[in-house]
Amino acid sequence: MNTIKTVAFFFLLTFSFTTLKAQEGHPLEGKWNLTIDQEGEKLPSWLEIRHSGTNTLIGRFTYAFGSARPVAEIEKHGDLFSFEIPPQWEPGAANMEFEGKIVGEGLAGTMIYVDGKTYNWTATKSPKLPYYSNAKKGKTISLFNGKNLNGWEMKPNNQWAVKDGLLTSEKPGVNLISEEKFKDFQLHAEFRYPEGSNSGLYLRGRYEVQIADNIGLDASSIYFGGIYGLLTPNENVAMKAGEWQTFDITLIGRRVTIVANGKTIISNQNIDSMTGGALDNNEAAAGPIMIQGDHGPVEFRKLEITPLSKG
Repeated sequence: MNTIKTVAFFFLLTFSFTTLKAQEGHPLEGKWNLTIDQEGEKLPSWLEIRHSGTNTLIGRFTYAFGSARPVAEIEKHGDLFSFEIPPQWEPGAANMEFEGKIVGEGLAGTMIYVDGKTYNWTATKSPKLPYYSNAKKGKTISLFNGKNLNGWEMKPNNQWAVKDGLLTSEKPGVNLISEEKFKDFQLHAEFRYPEGSNSGLYLRGRYEVQIADNIGLDASSIYFGGIYGLLTPNENVAMKAGEWQTFDITLIGRRVTIVANGKTIISNQNIDSMTGGALDNNEAAAGPIMIQGDHGPVEFRKLEITPLSKG
């Protein structure tokens, strides 16, 4: 009996020590904002690395477009690490292959894209964004004046127009980006879309709130009201295509609350990273409101933003 107790004691001691070592983490662990130097562009991406059990590193990865995808295993080879990602919206069937190492306080490495070309990337730790509960409201700003596109950046081949007092994108084209930038805020939007359409609102130009014709489907992070690929609403409250719908969104630091069509569908949840299609990965800085216009038609009749600051 004493022998059994002794063996059990040393087993628990070894298990506790191993668990403690696992909880201490690996220098690679954490959330990293990647910048991929690809074909002359600086593409914002994101990588999360965390341990699973005692020896295995796993994670999530977001490319310049698409949603966050799981990384089954991140392999360690001395000072180097590597992982692969199956294609999502990328052309072709080849995996994207990543290799990297710790450089100073960041990471650096290479990516082999689905076409076999190799590109360099660097990464810095994702910043902590402070949250406060005693928010002070500033003056509400109308992002859309109902008359013209004043206050919005004009890109080549712009398809956005004002018709009958509505901000309208009748066909896929370019995204619309506000000239003014914001940090913490409350955003009120009234919009509608035709059957089968798909659009979105990018908060600070980095976090997409999905706007899409998903009525009747189970709630998902890639459907109506979700933070694309990251946060799933507690229910899908999408209305019929062609009906006016509303978002009331509060963003302070990383914490977001979304009230869609009068119902709270995401409450005070942290947004871990940029979503696919983000303008940049400088998360600590203020950013614009961006309306996705490269997918499907959408109309807005009201877009108002109220800046917030610590009271």
